[in-house]
Amino acid sequence: MKFDDLGFEPQLQEGLEMMGFNTPTPIQEKAIPVILKNRDLIACAQTGTGKTAAFVLPILNKLCKGKSSKINTIIVSPTRELAMQIDRQIEGFSYFTNSSSFPIYGGGTGSDFDAQKKAIKNGSDILVCTPGRLLAHMKFNYFDPSGVKHFILDEADRMLDMGFYDDIMDITKKLPKKRQNLMFSATMPPKIRKLAGEILVKPESISLSISKPAEGITQKAYMVHDHQKIALTKELLKDKKLNHVLVFCSTKKSVKDLTRSLNKAGLPAKDIHSDLEQEEREKALLDFKNKKIKILVATDILSRGIDIKGIEIVINYEVPNDAEDYVHRIGRTARADRKGEAITFINGEHCLKFKQIEDLIERTLEKEPLPQGFEAAPVYNINRKGSGRNKFKKHFKSKKRHFNKKRKPKS
Repeated sequence: MKFDDLGFEPQLQEGLEMMGFNTPTPIQEKAIPVILKNRDLIACAQTGTGKTAAFVLPILNKLCKGKSSKINTIIVSPTRELAMQIDRQIEGFSYFTNSSSFPIYGGGTGSDFDAQKKAIKNGSDILVCTPGRLLAHMKFNYFDPSGVKHFILDEADRMLDMGFYDDIMDITKKLPKKRQNLMFSATMPPKIRKLAGEILVKPESISLSISKPAEGITQKAYMVHDHQKIALTKELLKDKKLNHVLVFCSTKKSVKDLTRSLNKAGLPAKDIHSDLEQEEREKALLDFKNKKIKILVATDILSRGIDIKGIEIVINYEVPNDAEDYVHRIGRTARADRKGEAITFINGEHCLKFKQIEDLIERTLEKEPLPQGFEAAPVYNINRKGSGRNKFKKHFKSKKRHFNKKRKPKS
């Protein structure tokens, strides 16, 4: 299938051709016809599969046929970074359609709030919002939701993980009952099915299997004590001529401690986490993208919300809590057929969690020896007391069945 087989309006199709978009990705090929038919949709597809265009393009196509002075579409995403990324993509696609969009997120100044208020009052066609800031605007009488025809939840599983269930339900209550609802999620646990049942009306369902990590990623793992992790990070990065290194930590404390230590060691790094003001976060991302800094240390806020080409190494400073998050994290490297490296640090308590990852990607990774001069590493032992075997065993078996069920048989 080609994009010109989808029946887009001439101006949108012309824009796609000028931008070099010829063939839709699998999620685009499956989702776009459903959305064009005005059906509700629940779709499971991981980051990097082109799902933003899957819901943006059919909405823009509808706007080509007729616009009003009111808000037409509300897209809700879990983080400011993802909201900004979606808005940038809309801006690119909508250049040829004269449609307007505006990002609505918190953490800015009073002037930012005023700019958002102005966009809402002027009836921007598409609003890309974080839940909390959207609700803040909805409290005022200048917010008129009566023209909303499309309500889209992106990264729905992440929003529920972040505790936005009540906010999402409060938002839906303020919208017209007659509207098209679209839900996109990287995973499909029972809580997502429950949310879909409360919001969507007789939805179509699309489920694409979780892709294995790209073949261009060299995956490594180290058994290491927590107190050795900073030293190991510095050792692995020293004397390397790298432009983009992304380090994921599970806590803000780890982010701050590691960033401080890297800078003291002469390895310029910046941190990004929820304690920073929005302006600081945007500057850190821009400096990283423009290679002003080579190392970005982040919490999972960026595991699905960053799209920077040329990331050479991803380091999992801690093992992700969810095996699928590992795929999302390391998927930031080796994009667009490039090569990349993914390194994971495993302490003695996280062996079982890493075993879940290995079973999910159907690959056992060799545990690399620590550099010379480091004390002996902990032993990789999934039966170790305190490793959480009983806690995770049932959860993992269910997840593995879900993963295998969705995978297509090899031809």
